[in-house]
Amino acid sequence: MRYERTDDANIINERYMDSILFEERLIGSVAADTETEFLGERFSMPIFMPAFSHLNNFGSRELTGLEEYSLAAKELNVLNFVGMVENDMFEKIVGTGAKTVRIVKPYADNGKVRDQMQFAESHGAFGIGMDIDHIFGSNGYDVCMGEKMTAQSADMLSSYVESSKLPFIVKGVLSVRDALLCADIGVKAIIVSHHHGRLPYAVPPMIILPEIKEALKGKDVRIIVDCGIASGSDVYKAIALGADAAAVGRAMLPTLEKDGTDGVKACFGQIRDELRYVMSFTGFSKVSDIDDSALRFTR
Repeated sequence: MRYERTDDANIINERYMDSILFEERLIGSVAADTETEFLGERFSMPIFMPAFSHLNNFGSRELTGLEEYSLAAKELNVLNFVGMVENDMFEKIVGTGAKTVRIVKPYADNGKVRDQMQFAESHGAFGIGMDIDHIFGSNGYDVCMGEKMTAQSADMLSSYVESSKLPFIVKGVLSVRDALLCADIGVKAIIVSHHHGRLPYAVPPMIILPEIKEALKGKDVRIIVDCGIASGSDVYKAIALGADAAAVGRAMLPTLEKDGTDGVKACFGQIRDELRYVMSFTGFSKVSDIDDSALRFTR
């Protein structure tokens, strides 16, 4: 007999997300508009690219997967993110014209952290940030692609914030405690995430999201959520529970691998259209109006 792992944070997350249902509110409703504002810029939808790393060329195509989805971000007018890359690849990514946030790993080599952040700023990044949920491995500090990671204190994060004029984004916040620390040091946005279940039994981002939203009330911090976002319904739930936007990651990989930029555009278009559909069915004409009043919790 096969048993499902009870500690798999991705399964826990999926079950919680699927347990949230919608109440219809049709009288007086109009077709919704998905355009949204984030950190002073207008985007076509509150659906952002993931901070992927290590995507090489799919098939025999000329561009890497990182460049292909960045081109899609440009053409869709959505906010782009990129993860662990060297400076030459980052230069190619911003060269696509996409508004791009560079999420730097918490390298033990702090000089590399600062060099990559400075390079991003000098080459036209929309923002910079750090991936704090990639610090630890099973035997202590993580080693990723031969690079050792290390702990990051609030003072260290604060020094990164102060060193740049760009908005700073912390990825991997999964508690009110860390969210408030980010607010205290001047972080402009956080990504509520468990990084595809790196921690066993990690709380689903959507469970902790309302608590984080409430704790950050009155503070100048925007919220993105990821992990398991695969549909317009998922995006709607994320926004209703307190996020300003949601990032789609693994759900777009099959279309990226198969059809490159066009595949990503089709995937995001489908998710956007479902978001608009659910918004219209629940009586919200604008993204900024969405709240949790039309959600029904079955767990």
